[in-house]
Amino acid sequence: MTVLSVNVNKVAVLRNSRGGNAPDVVRAARACLDAGAHGITVHPRPDARHIRADDVLALAKLCQERGVEFNIEGNPFAPPREGYPGFHALCAQAMPAQATLVPDGDAQLTSDHGFDFAAEAGRLRPHVAALKQLGCRVSLFADAGAGFDAQAAAGTGADRIEIYTGPFAEAFEAGDAGAALTACADTARRAQAAGLGVNAGHDLSQANLAAFLAGVPGVQEVSIGHALIDESLYAGLDATVRAYLRILAN
Repeated sequence: MTVLSVNVNKVAVLRNSRGGNAPDVVRAARACLDAGAHGITVHPRPDARHIRADDVLALAKLCQERGVEFNIEGNPFAPPREGYPGFHALCAQAMPAQATLVPDGDAQLTSDHGFDFAAEAGRLRPHVAALKQLGCRVSLFADAGAGFDAQAAAGTGADRIEIYTGPFAEAFEAGDAGAALTACADTARRAQAAGLGVNAGHDLSQANLAAFLAGVPGVQEVSIGHALIDESLYAGLDATVRAYLRILAN
């Protein structure tokens, strides 16, 4: 069965908008795990716009206590700055089960594209190796479609890709997701043929998740944050997480 990792970045966004510790990111993550979520995802950025380094360590402790997966996303090429020790250093402190590498920058509102593996495999390879030495499973953010180079991605030494599902979600909302879903399915199959596992994330929601999983083979994990937190404002975290788990079970 596909597992659910809940991204709690948006809880931190709300907290940071006011200062203080409300809402509490760790408490929110605990509520998600109490409801049955299989893991927690965070994406700490160098500008600390939401999740901070101290949040990462607190959430790592929670996940270790619960025996669930902790997934840290980030750009391995972003240099350290005040309050952000760098992606590898943060992973070395938190020891996540999975490290997901994403080519984002400060100017991006959110992650909006995957790596160009043909061009960047050489740069990625030492970062992947260093993270695997820490014991992390390594996943790489990847665009769906004909441009995905499965052999180059596998050549980095990574364990999985995470398919960027933003274009699928946009097409689904517009009522014509056929081509985007086909691109995701083809990308998953080519990744699997190259020996890579497949995760997926970005703008997946209760409305589109079932269609995505029905059309894309062998998805091992979905990371869902923005939509889940949005939906939980009306139904509550517990009920929302359980609703996602029912979709995954079916």
